[in-house]
Amino acid sequence: MLLPRPDALSLLKTHIKNDRMLAHSLASEAVMRALALHLGQDIEKWGIAGLLHDIDVEITNADPYTHAVVGAKMLEEMGLDADIVDAIRMHNEVATGQERTTLFQHALAAGETITGLITATSLVYPDKKVASVKAKSVTKRMKEKAFAASVNRENILECELIGVSLDEFAALSIAAMVTIADEIGL
Repeated sequence: MLLPRPDALSLLKTHIKNDRMLAHSLASEAVMRALALHLGQDIEKWGIAGLLHDIDVEITNADPYTHAVVGAKMLEEMGLDADIVDAIRMHNEVATGQERTTLFQHALAAGETITGLITATSLVYPDKKVASVKAKSVTKRMKEKAFAASVNRENILECELIGVSLDEFAALSIAAMVTIADEIGL
């Protein structure tokens, strides 16, 4: 089953109360939709995966050994499409002990992770607006390990495993986030 977006958003808001996490989920959805369009994949399916990928983050306190597995199980029990559940489970491969192998898995891991780097980059600009961020700034920040230190650069570089260069991925992701800038407060 593919959960309609209004239902998915309602489900997300039932489980996520933190505004920053909600903004991250919305940004991840936007990036995943843009990636799906770019790669000729199912836009709705990829968008729902982006929106719901962190549905258990408050339940698990972002514990790296349970986060994503708990959420995937919950979504699986609801009857959500198996490939969405799989991508969500695998976006945190620490919890699964397995490596990502599919286009969808790599896309979600890269897509949800780059939103953190773009958000952090936005926040150092005087206007704090995602529209001011350039792809070159994001790729430069990739090399600065101390900047947004919790952002896993290796996950972002999985964009190359789906055939999208880092420069192109940064530009696509920024453009996607600009479309929802008001919703995510950037």
